[in-house]
Amino acid sequence: MRVHFAFGKTGLEAELPPGPAWQVLQPRYAAPVEDERAAVEAALEDPVAGPPLEQLARGRRSAAIAVCDITRPAPNRLTLPPLLERLQRAGIPRERTRILIATGLHRPATPAELDEILGPDIASAYPLVNHNARQREDHVNLGQARHGTPVWIDRRYVEADLHITLGFIEQHLMAGFSGARKLIAPGLADQETIRSLHSPRFMRDRRAVEGSIEENPLHEELLEISQMAGHDFIVDVVLGEQRKVTAVFAGSPREAHAAGVAFVREKTTAWLPAPVDAAVTTSAGYPLDLTFYQAVKGVTAATHIVRPGGIILVLAACAEGAGAGEFSRLLMESSSAETFLKEIADRPVTIDQWQLEKLALAALSHRLWFYTPGLPAEYHQKLWGRSFSTAAEALDALAAEVAAQAPVAVIPEGPYVFARVSP
Repeated sequence: MRVHFAFGKTGLEAELPPGPAWQVLQPRYAAPVEDERAAVEAALEDPVAGPPLEQLARGRRSAAIAVCDITRPAPNRLTLPPLLERLQRAGIPRERTRILIATGLHRPATPAELDEILGPDIASAYPLVNHNARQREDHVNLGQARHGTPVWIDRRYVEADLHITLGFIEQHLMAGFSGARKLIAPGLADQETIRSLHSPRFMRDRRAVEGSIEENPLHEELLEISQMAGHDFIVDVVLGEQRKVTAVFAGSPREAHAAGVAFVREKTTAWLPAPVDAAVTTSAGYPLDLTFYQAVKGVTAATHIVRPGGIILVLAACAEGAGAGEFSRLLMESSSAETFLKEIADRPVTIDQWQLEKLALAALSHRLWFYTPGLPAEYHQKLWGRSFSTAAEALDALAAEVAAQAPVAVIPEGPYVFARVSP
């Protein structure tokens, strides 16, 4: 059986060797809406909860809108125009409607990227801010959240009269699902707040994983922080095949986001009757597998369907190597997953340690294998698992390792597949 894996820009064709009972899992997509613009308009006029946006905006002097940066496929060029039209009709002029790029700790968007994120007409007509988490003076302190997080949020967002976020909803390796509150924290948060949100007390909680919001302490913390920042209104979409919009959820942040999560769970979950012995997965190809840092998401998503002690083989191009400097250094310095987890337990949180922490937790519960050709050779012995020089070699080794007709999941689109074992 030949399978096409999402891998780099062009994909990877691989032959699955005989032996295992291969189970190919494809993403389950909801049907796209017939008219995307009409779906956005309808959501703004008849939100899940709370008043329509134009009614909410009347009497407000200014607005701040947080949008995803270039690393996220949120369709801002679709959702922004009808939203901005309603703000203007409500009496909030362009010069007092600020758009903030919710970068978290990512780099700022370039002028070309701003055009891509917003569309050139909007990018040239509205006040724009590239959030910078490392500039403390750009943030205002709002106190402390229930789990102890010091809350510093971009003052240009907090000090506006109306607070809006635009995003999309998919599974997220820590917060359960993306969207809504994540645009504020970590999106518009100071680095101290971001570090606290990614500390071991959240990262090691078994409820702070993909697909989980019930009693997820990180989700609860993010909700509280968004309320502290005055979060008024969201527009979150769900994306399907070829990134077509399948649903739009707008209105009061908590209720609208919860409705979107329920939709994603109902329409896109792939259910397995029992855990599998192993999985072959990816990081969904370019741009998500540009670095090994991003490839971790493919590993953690597969842990939910592979039995404890089973094998997770991730295929990721990693054309840009390991990732940012902090992550690369931590990866090189850590002798084992156990050692790493012990070392970071009681020391101040370092930027990007959380991604390696999630990988370490997966390495304790599963056997991790890697085909990551773009990762420099010196990192291969630091991967807390076997590394292979070709995909064929890795697949042959996997077939030889598991029992004949053992169930093995094949996940060509990696974390885009929302898979779970039936209860």
